[in-house]
Amino acid sequence: MYEQGIFEDILFYMLYAGVTVLCIIACVYLLFRRGNAFASDVTPPGRLRRWTIAFMASMAFSHVWYLPSYFLPPGEERTLSLLTGGLLDALTVVPFAIAILFTMLQDRRRPLWPVAAMMAPLVVALALCVISRSEDYMPFVYVYFYIMSVGLLIYLTYGLWRYSRWLRDNYADLEHKEIWQSCLVLGFIMITFGIYVGGLDWKAYETVIQICDLIVVCFVVWRVETISDLSNMESDSADMEEEESSEEETDTSFLEAAYKRIGPLLQRRCIDTQIYLQHDLTLAQLAKAIGTNRYYLSQYFASQGTTYNAYINTLRINHFVEIYRDAIAYRRPFTVQQLANDSGYRSYSTFSIAFKQRMGQNVTAWTKKEEALKY
Repeated sequence: MYEQGIFEDILFYMLYAGVTVLCIIACVYLLFRRGNAFASDVTPPGRLRRWTIAFMASMAFSHVWYLPSYFLPPGEERTLSLLTGGLLDALTVVPFAIAILFTMLQDRRRPLWPVAAMMAPLVVALALCVISRSEDYMPFVYVYFYIMSVGLLIYLTYGLWRYSRWLRDNYADLEHKEIWQSCLVLGFIMITFGIYVGGLDWKAYETVIQICDLIVVCFVVWRVETISDLSNMESDSADMEEEESSEEETDTSFLEAAYKRIGPLLQRRCIDTQIYLQHDLTLAQLAKAIGTNRYYLSQYFASQGTTYNAYINTLRINHFVEIYRDAIAYRRPFTVQQLANDSGYRSYSTFSIAFKQRMGQNVTAWTKKEEALKY
């Protein structure tokens, strides 16, 4: 049993050291590598990358300042070491993680001072614990952290819903733009803290913490590097808000007349010219092409009960169906992937999702049915 305990300790410290080294590697990679090892065609947001560097550095330092607690015997010194580590985490790791989540939402530039305000009670309570060398204020820390986590989850869920709407109102291609996976980061944080409050065996808890840290580090780096920089749309969003406020004062009959013009303009300058086949076509680009502004065009799609994304995808899928049937009819060699690319889709997976939404069945089932009808 004694030898088994030593072996388990060795494995734990190897895992602990491995996570620390991984954090340092991730930090160095993000700091010095100019290219993108995960998606060469994606340019990640610079602001998001900087916050991620800070988060990775704080994770590495967190493993350093918790290290003494593993070698101290149970007692006041070890308690003080753990409380100090918790205080430093509240000042660095947790707010940096929240900043990453906020920065991932690129529909507008969110201020980060609320993060500091949110963390202030937690920092004060932990500082009082450190000063008093006791855990008298820890019940408040636990309760407040849970309340803060739930509130943050609600806010992010609402933010992700708005962000998703914003994407569909402004982009035809959503690949490398959607970020619902970022909720997993918050989920890991909440689960990890829940394990702590649950009072599991100390060694088991620490092992689970390290495994969660390992997953979080890998996930965050991958997620940050595979998100496209949409900062060029931030000014557009601000302009659109100004347009919305000014257009609300515009005569309703004028707006109705503008909407009536947009339909024919879309036919002539979007459908007839097949501009919808352009990769990464945005609402702003289409509005400029047809000679209107983003507000009118966005409101036009809303009045038709659709979104910009759905409109463009309908045109693209219809185009795919047409060229597929032509290729079959004239026995031209082709691949479905190539036809999808010719229909405006850079990614086959994006095309597959859009196709199923539009046609009610997957591409394979539809093509088999088409071939059966033909032959």
